[in-house]
Amino acid sequence: MKTQVEQAQEGTITEQMMSVAKLENIDIEVLRKCVGNGSIVIMSRGDCSVGIGKGLATKVNVNIGTSSLKINPDEEVKKAKLAEKCGADTITDLSMGGNISEIRREIFENTRLPITTVPIYQTATEIGLENMITGDIIRNIKQQAEEGVSSFVLHCIDNKTLDALKKRKRIMGVVSKGGSITCAYMMINKCENPFVENFEDILKILKKHDIVLSLGNTMRSGCIHDMRDKAQLSEIRQNVELARSANVAGVQVIIEGMGGHVRADRIAEHVRFHKRQSDFPLFVAGPLPTDIAVGYDHIAGAVGASMASGAGADYLCYITPSEHLGLPGPEQVREGLIAFKIAAHIGDSIKYGLDEKDKNLARKRANLDWEGQMNYAIDSERARSLAPSEGPCTMCGDFCAIKIMKEFGTCNYSE
Repeated sequence: MKTQVEQAQEGTITEQMMSVAKLENIDIEVLRKCVGNGSIVIMSRGDCSVGIGKGLATKVNVNIGTSSLKINPDEEVKKAKLAEKCGADTITDLSMGGNISEIRREIFENTRLPITTVPIYQTATEIGLENMITGDIIRNIKQQAEEGVSSFVLHCIDNKTLDALKKRKRIMGVVSKGGSITCAYMMINKCENPFVENFEDILKILKKHDIVLSLGNTMRSGCIHDMRDKAQLSEIRQNVELARSANVAGVQVIIEGMGGHVRADRIAEHVRFHKRQSDFPLFVAGPLPTDIAVGYDHIAGAVGASMASGAGADYLCYITPSEHLGLPGPEQVREGLIAFKIAAHIGDSIKYGLDEKDKNLARKRANLDWEGQMNYAIDSERARSLAPSEGPCTMCGDFCAIKIMKEFGTCNYSE
């Protein structure tokens, strides 16, 4: 079976392309060409297809998964179901504790969204960082591909990039878990990156199952005082080269970049820098424009994400209030997702202009139509729980500005 990239390049329009074009209200030929050149990817699972990239709405990913210190498979399934219910576009399972394959199977059975994993997590958890070999990593990739994973995150920094990091003083060093595991493997075994050395073989696995390759962001900054450095620039160049090779091979690819912590005045410039290097979809985690919002990092992250999305980022990875503190529970997952859905919407209004949903809600608000407003709210359940059933809100009561001005007929309200 040919991949989405191969079919797009041949001029074939697939069911997945038609589904995305309808959802996004984009011309099907424009979409096909963008899939062919790699500026749009279609991440699919069953009959659910999600378009990510040029000209499309900004998408939001939700991370879930166990850790070595907290293993509750039922709660992870609950988080996955809640993420889907609340409007996540994709889910990433980062489990590193318990029966990982079984946890993933339960998530598959209870959701329909595309699922991403970081394969080296499971390999390191089950075999051990100091015991695993390249063959173990490749076998795990094959196993997860056969199970139906939609996208893999691989951290492809090379020894040259690692050497650049060693020469640079950072406050936080490497904060990417998958990246740190990969770096540690390279240093323990005194070898090159196993993903880079076996890249062609890995592409064959991805191509066979039409899995999206997500090139990880190992060298991202862990605090806003760690500025972009040679290690980051080296990784960006490396990822662009690998992305082009993947596209030529018929594999869809996303580049992770500009995530982590970035001072606010640099966010837009950093996104535009990435976009100047290539037109592949850009995935950003956060970014966090401050380090002191601990406990509220979902809010700080949403601020950074709205800036990043507005500047051209295509795909956001949410952050929860538990970031830097612990594994999030279901309520933290919900809070983080809603915050980043708001960020994506703001970013899209910067990229594409105002959305009719905002206008429609404003009209309902002008008529004091509470239930009407709920139909356009990002989180209608939360909004409904706070709203009165009729009349003005309790903050203004009889002195509601809208009500007063309507009574005196001094405002012309558009329909």
